[in-house]
Amino acid sequence: MRDAVIVEAVRTPIGKGKPNGSLAHIHPVQLLAHTLRTLVERTGVDPALIDDVIGGTVDQVGEQAMNTTRYAALSAGFPETVPATTVDRQCGSSQQAVHFAAQGVMSGAYDMVVACGVESMSRVPMWSNVPPDKDPFGPGIAERYPEGLVPQGISAELIAAKWSITREQMDAFAVSSHHKAAAAWEQGLFDAEVAPLDGVSRDECVRPGSTPEILAGLRPAYHDPAFAERFPQIEWNVTAGNASPINDGASAVLITSSETAARLGLRPLARLHSFAVTGSDPILMLTGVIPATEKVLRRASLSLADIDLFEVNEAFSSVVLAWQQETGADLGKVNVHGGAIAIGHPLGASGTRLTTTLVHAMRERGARYALQTMCEAGGLANAMIIESVR
Repeated sequence: MRDAVIVEAVRTPIGKGKPNGSLAHIHPVQLLAHTLRTLVERTGVDPALIDDVIGGTVDQVGEQAMNTTRYAALSAGFPETVPATTVDRQCGSSQQAVHFAAQGVMSGAYDMVVACGVESMSRVPMWSNVPPDKDPFGPGIAERYPEGLVPQGISAELIAAKWSITREQMDAFAVSSHHKAAAAWEQGLFDAEVAPLDGVSRDECVRPGSTPEILAGLRPAYHDPAFAERFPQIEWNVTAGNASPINDGASAVLITSSETAARLGLRPLARLHSFAVTGSDPILMLTGVIPATEKVLRRASLSLADIDLFEVNEAFSSVVLAWQQETGADLGKVNVHGGAIAIGHPLGASGTRLTTTLVHAMRERGARYALQTMCEAGGLANAMIIESVR
């Protein structure tokens, strides 16, 4: 079986997902097209050689409907003969796109493929794909979970309660994320991965001056009397400060085989080593990263000690801290350039955003193996291991 390597990885700066956000004026198709165009410009690859473009988008409605990835590829100037598709595995959509793309290259179905993602949460708000008074789950789910499913914020609270994670620990983790992201910007560590557009060149949500004292003043974000009665163990410590914000952004990686890369004179950034996806309790919902990590390590025949860097999506502080408790991973190796709490979480773009940050961090730090994992709505998680190319 052939291997699969990443030869370029780019992302937009991440803007606030609000009407006054720095990228709110840019159509999501144009956001994604910018990253696709940048891949071609930086590599010099003839886009006609691209066998497929696989993109992730979560809220596929309105300006993100009708197979957004196809129109982004056309907007980027790719030939009409280059196909594209849009996938939804919730927050892990574009990480799943990476899995599909790499597996296609490794199997011989593709020679070169783009994995990418976009979300414009300012223009297409979360849950806008579910009309009022409509049930997206159906009667079978109501029968299986008679007390009802819960929003992600409640899951984050339940995780904090189950793993005895305090407000102080969550806030400290969030502050660290901001400080690491700010330091990465100041040291120029994001320069190689970020493709500025329309005068925007930096992530908008990074707060260098964040402190535990500031975050301690924030109110609980998800307090609800009905859920408080149903789950008396919740202490209501999840706030806007220790959770990821809503954002706009896009990201993309170009994947091919080592043989094709050599033939085209492309230098691989990293090799895609192993993949796993798993389901978990849809009430706790966000804990799938724990079994997904175990599963991908087992498939790779590696141990946690073999991994030099981790990217664990910071949907909420409690998710990463619970994952750390269960795995025993060294937090000093986790999200070393900051995570989604600081950089942002444009849902469909986050998977390839993490990959982009990770492959550049691997090169900067001389890491051999890195592991990326993401929790996803509905009780899902993706995980993959990336290996340096020496």
